[in-house]
Amino acid sequence: MKEFEDQFSELQGDMISICLEYVEDRADKVYVYGSCEEGITASAFFFLINNIYVKPHKLNDAVKGSDEKYDTSSTRNLMVLNILNEDIEKVSVLCKEHQREMPTEMKLIYDVKSGKFKAEYKYDFMYIHDDIKTSDDIYDEWFEEVKKSKL
Repeated sequence: MKEFEDQFSELQGDMISICLEYVEDRADKVYVYGSCEEGITASAFFFLINNIYVKPHKLNDAVKGSDEKYDTSSTRNLMVLNILNEDIEKVSVLCKEHQREMPTEMKLIYDVKSGKFKAEYKYDFMYIHDDIKTSDDIYDEWFEEVKKSKL
């Protein structure tokens, strides 16, 4: 039977893979945001392409003037989000099975060229007890932070 760390890594790898599939392996970096707070699962993703940080629906902004366009249909986007949410749920089950604390937030960064993977986890509630913030707000803040710092 695989160890906890192996299964955890596999699920994170799957999250990166589905995002790479969405972008047809044409990205410099992949960023995945996932959260799970008191039964609410949320996910989002974005990319670095041609030195431009773009959310999925804006992918073609990064390849203006190119004949190679991305399929940014809401159907494809929703498919990726559903798979990301399923993977987050699997991480939750895995953590319960191994009596590990489930991260409330995961930020995954994959550098396609170097193959380097970085993950940040938080275990405090980020939005569930906030009257104003939602998971979308946290994702948008991360997107803006990454754009400014060029992570």
